[in-house]
Amino acid sequence: MTTVGGTGTKHAQLPAFLVFVGLAGAVIGSLGAPLITAVAEAYDVSLAASQWTLTIALLAGAVATPVFGRLGAGSRRRTVILGMLGAEVVGSLLTVVPLPFAFLLLGRALQGSGLGLVVLMMAVARDHLDEHRAARTIALLSVASTAGIGIGYPLSGLLTDLAGVRAAYGLGLLITGAAFVAAVFALPQAPDRPAARLDVRGAILLAIALPAMLLVIGETSLWRHHAGLAVAILVAALLLLLGWTFLEIRTEHPLVDIRLLRHPAVAAANLVMLTGGVGMYLLFSLITRYVQTPAAAGYGFGLNTFEAGLVLVPFSILGFVAGRLVPPWRERLGARLLLAASTAFVVVAFVLFAVARSHLVEPIVAIGILGFGVGAFSAAMPAVILAATPKAETASAMSVNAVVRSVGFSTGSALGGLILAAHTTGVFPRESGYGAAAWIGVAATAATLVIIAILPLKPR
Repeated sequence: MTTVGGTGTKHAQLPAFLVFVGLAGAVIGSLGAPLITAVAEAYDVSLAASQWTLTIALLAGAVATPVFGRLGAGSRRRTVILGMLGAEVVGSLLTVVPLPFAFLLLGRALQGSGLGLVVLMMAVARDHLDEHRAARTIALLSVASTAGIGIGYPLSGLLTDLAGVRAAYGLGLLITGAAFVAAVFALPQAPDRPAARLDVRGAILLAIALPAMLLVIGETSLWRHHAGLAVAILVAALLLLLGWTFLEIRTEHPLVDIRLLRHPAVAAANLVMLTGGVGMYLLFSLITRYVQTPAAAGYGFGLNTFEAGLVLVPFSILGFVAGRLVPPWRERLGARLLLAASTAFVVVAFVLFAVARSHLVEPIVAIGILGFGVGAFSAAMPAVILAATPKAETASAMSVNAVVRSVGFSTGSALGGLILAAHTTGVFPRESGYGAAAWIGVAATAATLVIIAILPLKPR
């Protein structure tokens, strides 16, 4: 197979294939959220247990992303990608066949491990496409990993209403099977590089520390009822991550090259991703919860799963529109201005939701503006990191950014839950809680704008 030079007809369909695989991962990952209630009923388990169908996929993805990002950095990348897609197919099959609940969780974990495919698709694009098409494809891949959830939500909700929860998971089996078959024919061999060694000690330590941190951040009930324990677990997880960092610095073949993360532009980009992710997912979770609140609460619209999923369609559509618009403007405006402009769209969406949400059209407009901001932000982010990253380290560097994004999203979701819990006296939060959360989100996103303005985002 040709590599960088093979940018003619041989790789004409490669960008579409790469984006399809990235989008498939986002859709599969989002299948857990709309199906929590349906899974609890179908498997006769509690809602807390059913929640694990989402949680376990996110945790598996957070660990798999840096591990497979490293394994896919060498000449075995095609084998790694096919293996990950094969695991997704097996996992999807386990979610469809009538087996006990434990097998469903195992299947969701295998599906979640495929969330790391996006960074490997970025590495393929950078190796096999010319600079212009690679930049455009990587931008769309970054958008697909977030905006794609607006596709999975309404489809899974509709299938659940029509034919049950296994039909919705059947969608995942169909998508992963199609992605695997497409990869067999469309995925090129990696350039001839030394095979990457896996830092087993680093992988094990990260597999303990990262899920612990994400779990404790996302467990709002733990913070409400056992704050001391939550703080202790979070501190322990952070200390483990600190130990992991020192281990990576002293390891000859680390799981993540910490030297790249110390580059000022890369470090600044990851900090922006962390703070920006908090605000973005805070508003996303607020709107999805608000529109599903029954009108009996004095506000809300009582939408069912499918209807709430349709509310997210503008989020995805405008996210992809922004992803298409950003690459041509990057050279003219620069990464700093693009990140600032996209973050400003998120601020506008927050303000709109804070002041106007009595009619359904207002949250829909707000989530559409949010989608455009998230899409532009996601499309602009990879250019900042990859400008300071060697091609061989593309997957590893972007996998760290993906993990940082997961931490930011988890924090934003938990922050929304805690704020609403503080404004809850009965079954539902008071509407004032949504306003308070929105204005806190405005402040957090404004802080991201300040960080963008003062930190070095351009490689020297």
